[in-house]
Amino acid sequence: MTPAPSPTSAAAFTAGQRRMLTVLLIPLFLALMSVSVVNVALPAIERDLGASPADLQWVLSGYTLTFGVVLVAAGRAGDLWGRRPLFLAGISLYVLGSLVSGLAPNPVWLTIGRLLTGVGAGVFNPQVIGFIQTHFTGRVRGRAYGLFGMVVGLGVAAGPLLGGVLIGTLGPAWGWRGTFLMNAPVGLLAILMGALWLAPDTRARGAAASARAGLAALDPVGAVLLGAASVSLMVPFIVPGTGWLLAAAAVLGAAWWLWERRVKATEARTGVAPMVDPALFRRASFTIGAAETTLFLATMPAVFAVTAVFLQQGLEFTALASGLATLPGAAVQAGLSPWAGARVQRHGPRLVALGGVVGLVSLVLLWQTVERSAAEQWSPWTVAGALAVMAVSQALILTTAQVLMMDDVQGHEAGAAGGVAQTAQRTGTALGLSVVMGAFYGTLGSAEAAASGTPSAVAHAHAASVALLLVGVSWAVTTAIALADLVRRRRRDRAAGVSAGTGRAADAR
Repeated sequence: MTPAPSPTSAAAFTAGQRRMLTVLLIPLFLALMSVSVVNVALPAIERDLGASPADLQWVLSGYTLTFGVVLVAAGRAGDLWGRRPLFLAGISLYVLGSLVSGLAPNPVWLTIGRLLTGVGAGVFNPQVIGFIQTHFTGRVRGRAYGLFGMVVGLGVAAGPLLGGVLIGTLGPAWGWRGTFLMNAPVGLLAILMGALWLAPDTRARGAAASARAGLAALDPVGAVLLGAASVSLMVPFIVPGTGWLLAAAAVLGAAWWLWERRVKATEARTGVAPMVDPALFRRASFTIGAAETTLFLATMPAVFAVTAVFLQQGLEFTALASGLATLPGAAVQAGLSPWAGARVQRHGPRLVALGGVVGLVSLVLLWQTVERSAAEQWSPWTVAGALAVMAVSQALILTTAQVLMMDDVQGHEAGAAGGVAQTAQRTGTALGLSVVMGAFYGTLGSAEAAASGTPSAVAHAHAASVALLLVGVSWAVTTAIALADLVRRRRRDRAAGVSAGTGRAADAR
């Protein structure tokens, strides 16, 4: 269970905590922005490098692929041997990959750079959660995760805006390169601040024995099995004709689970713990929170991708104007996430459920704005208003579910647990992007064929409506899980003699 808050846990951040959060959240923003910034840069990359659709798919999804593959092993390594060196090493790889991407002479080198960038992001991201879980408690932890959720949402929402600004300012040829090269100086600054402000962390429980065990403590068999299962699950949504890998993913996933159970059963004799303790999935708070964030994040980036294509190709917005449409939502996300984080202990489950309902309402609003702006009944800028409403749901769900998910996770296992959750989220994003964008382009192709091949704003709007319907299904399931969790917690509290309306921390678990 989460340690009881100290007397100062309700106070503001200390100077050391503020410095730590600054170091942690800067690269986190870069990592999440890299998922969405490419959306507005793809047309420029296609023209400048002569990239094929397959090349563009790898540029878009290759980052997510390698990001998701290394998360759990990197998180576990940080738990065992210290998070600071893993954090700094990950940022260094991220900077190197960004330079390779920004200076790429052809699509092959661009793909290599994106893959390397994904590895770096996958190494440092679970350390962020590990640091927060270890060094923050009580309301301060909620506030820290509030800022974490804010940065996640801002990274996804601000990517198209920053990409549009760079392409509009530098021109297509250097603009798309700037979307990658801008990561280098910011990443180097994060490395410097990390070296100065992140003190070497105290080794986690059992780390001395793990150090003697060497690489065996990382559970390399489990790491390879989980990595192979993740690759097999995501590649079919990137490379056509590889659907058979889905069966391999199921077999590898089952093998990984059986292996982890075996390692756990022999832990007392060998002294080596599994990479992921199977008991983690029996904690309702973690499993439910991971499911909520995975389902929501599976399709949230697709909303921005669909909106960018609709505005640029359907309504002939510039990349900069398309990016500006996300600005109100980014502001809402920035303001509301810390507010939600500070109230998780009192209203946590209710905030997730409310966020799900608001998200569904925002999709209806976005559908209406897309259809009516295409028919010239509404201003296209009403899209920005619908995205701002959507940002409310992002702030409530991503911030609150993150705190609740980690509520029963101990500090010595925070990196691995965070890696598991983020792996599920990145896999969900790859799957969601593939399904939603596939439905969008399939509907668009049919509409254009019916209109003698002439693209139109109306055709793009209809395609966007179909895509948003799929997003709505995903978010409806998220909302149903949140409501079921709220009922479960109230029944548990009544059984324990605790009023569900009190502000006790138990209500947030």
